[in-house]
Amino acid sequence: MTRPTWDEYFMNIVHQLKKRSTCTRRQFGAIVVNSKKEIISTGFNGVVRGAEHCEDIGCIKDDMGVESGMGHGICPAVHAEQNALIQAGKDAEGATLYLNGFPCKICARLIVNSGIKQLIMSGEYSDEEGLKILTGANIELIHLDYNNGASG
Repeated sequence: MTRPTWDEYFMNIVHQLKKRSTCTRRQFGAIVVNSKKEIISTGFNGVVRGAEHCEDIGCIKDDMGVESGMGHGICPAVHAEQNALIQAGKDAEGATLYLNGFPCKICARLIVNSGIKQLIMSGEYSDEEGLKILTGANIELIHLDYNNGASG
């Protein structure tokens, strides 16, 4: 058995976190990690506290025929990155964010303003505008191939 790299270790946790998501379309997990390799905060996507979960009542975007990556204002969910950044607060300054997809443009703006310096992603997302925002802000972007608990 090979010991995972730090990036593989944190990405494995991200992929466990996404299992807590209540979104019927796509499950995301996120972790904010400081330079000492300590987890500052975690997040997954789902509706605001106290609201009925989409997995229980259905997806409004599906009902309205809204494409993936569109209609962020319609969806009642808080994104995984948003939840992780809210919990991290000012501790996100200079940290690394791990995410199992590309951030949307709204989350990209929050990532920039939070002070995150590096984003390590796996997977993809239909809305790639967020990547342009992050690149323009000199956020280091790293994409890991992630396949059933192993990256390579």
